[in-house]
Amino acid sequence: MQYTDIRFPHLGIVLSHVGRYISIGDFQIMFYGIIIACGVLVGLWVAQQEAKRTGQNSEIYMDYLLVMMIPAIIGARIYYVVFSWDSYKDNIPEIFNLRHGGLGIVGGVAMAVLVLFLFAKAKKHSALLMLDTMSMGLLIGQIMGRWGNFFNREAFGGHTDGPLAMQIPLKYFEQYGRVSELENSGILKHLVTLTVHGEKLSYIQVHPTFLYEGMWNLLLLLFIFIYRKHKKFDGELLCIYLMGYGLGRFFIEGLRVDQLLIGHTGIAVTQVVCICIFVGGLIGMVLGHRKSKAC
Repeated sequence: MQYTDIRFPHLGIVLSHVGRYISIGDFQIMFYGIIIACGVLVGLWVAQQEAKRTGQNSEIYMDYLLVMMIPAIIGARIYYVVFSWDSYKDNIPEIFNLRHGGLGIVGGVAMAVLVLFLFAKAKKHSALLMLDTMSMGLLIGQIMGRWGNFFNREAFGGHTDGPLAMQIPLKYFEQYGRVSELENSGILKHLVTLTVHGEKLSYIQVHPTFLYEGMWNLLLLLFIFIYRKHKKFDGELLCIYLMGYGLGRFFIEGLRVDQLLIGHTGIAVTQVVCICIFVGGLIGMVLGHRKSKAC
């Protein structure tokens, strides 16, 4: 029996046979990768539509995507591996196995932004205008990409009995040797026993933090969509994104049980990064408004 159901008990939703991949012959394609690829393409389309609205050459964004893709994946992987080094130091080849997940979105975005500044300089285009143009596309990619975590049963929080609580069979984690991920979180102290097809099964019941982040990013996306016609300076939409994303991710990260920690300090590295992101966005907003008023 494959223990692949995911339940949202307080919503009355039961999703059966939620797999991690599709098979073509003997080759497996992970939903994680498919969803990220789709998110990138949809995000590109949105950025190109915004570019057309603002009188830019929309093709430049396709060129940037082709240049940025591999460095962004490398950046996301490096970020994850550096702060999960104990999991990789004795199995170096696993670092290159992206099929098992393990990408840090913050590292990917940081690398993508670095590449963008170099790309914009080479193309003699405004980097801040490009970042504004891409802000909605980036959010859409992040919203869609989080559903890759859903299929991988990762990026969830601790135990909860809240209205959006999500249940996953414990045997699923046993099948894939992932029970150790749950041992220090307290989740195993709150198992729920259900009878499914005549078999008694234990389920963990957790915060679906991937869903929380997706919902928060959707609200941020709608705000930027409404506000974008009223922006005062190039880079303002970027600042709104930085402040909104940094604030929401800081609180959501506090719920997660798979946090990347700074050594043995118990401090979540992503929360520290989110504080920096928020402060950077706030400083940019203040300086940008001062400059726009002076002009």
